Amino acid sequence: MEFRDFTAAQVRIARPTDRLEEVIDFYVNGLGLKQIERFTGNKGFEGVIIGLPDVNYHLEFTRHAEGSPCPAPTKDNLLVFYIENKSEINTVYERLQKMGYYEVEPENSYWKEKGITVEDPDGWRIVLMNRTYN
Repeated sequence: MEFRDFTAAQVRIARPTDRLEEVIDFYVNGLGLKQIERFTGNKGFEGVIIGLPDVNYHLEFTRHAEGSPCPAPTKDNLLVFYIENKSEINTVYERLQKMGYYEVEPENSYWKEKGITVEDPDGWRIVLMNRTYN
């Protein structure tokens, strides 16, 4: 990925959590993303890197041995997955429902038109959006 002044090899979004195991379960077993790496020992921090198979866009979740300050997200903090196949969205959502995660009303009604919004264990919202993004 080339930018104006540099070439990026990878993009990662990182955030703390106090529910690391639940978050891993949600993103790996619920959404079906791939656990890439689990790490420990960095000055009391441990975490996990999760991503789409064969893609260099990753999510990183960390926790500290003494707890992590996790301010509550707003209802419009979203991680959006654009998925063309509606049956794939239905499969993922059915799996999430079996785990106890249900659709929530989005702050912006746009996301409801073709998407399903679900909160992860920390209250951060993901959208399974039935469209392409080109």
